[in-house]
Amino acid sequence: MTNLNQLMSKIESLLFVIGEDGLTVNQLGEITEEEEHVVLDAIQQMTNQYELDDSKGITIKEIAGTYQLISKAENAVFIEKLVENPPPQSLSQAALEVLAIVAYKQPITRVEIEDLRGVKCERALHTLSQKALIQEVGRVEGTGRAILYGSTKEFLNYFGLKNIADMPPLESTEEEQLEDEQDLFMSKFQDAFSDAK
Repeated sequence: MTNLNQLMSKIESLLFVIGEDGLTVNQLGEITEEEEHVVLDAIQQMTNQYELDDSKGITIKEIAGTYQLISKAENAVFIEKLVENPPPQSLSQAALEVLAIVAYKQPITRVEIEDLRGVKCERALHTLSQKALIQEVGRVEGTGRAILYGSTKEFLNYFGLKNIADMPPLESTEEEQLEDEQDLFMSKFQDAFSDAK
């Protein structure tokens, strides 16, 4: 006999993780190893519970044959405020290092950044691009046409710079001094991010 509460817990977790893509009854049945009619009953009970419980901010909705967890319509005004004014988020140490390299060495490719850091930096580049602190500024000529990265107007604005020339001066531009350069520039970043919190 199926434990309905356990099944509802599984479905809730699955719908939360899959996000806006949603899952069909068939997919939920395959994953939970339950009959489709049992999954459908569980979804109906969950929907009823969500709708009747004012302390819950989510509900289940069927869209084009898939089920999704969505926020309740009555909370839309608060979600709009969050989207319009997202809270500031600090950058990881890896992202700060990559940002310092891009800022001082731009335009620069991912491979060149990884050569300087000695580790992969795809995730950091993605994060910085998402935050509009760096952008694609061109492509390298030749095979592969690697992306060249540079800083953005948002980068200048965030750190209160009029232009790149306003960045803290470096004692040396030699590559072996890069670690010192990163420390100098990252201290500025960390100060700016902590002030923004």
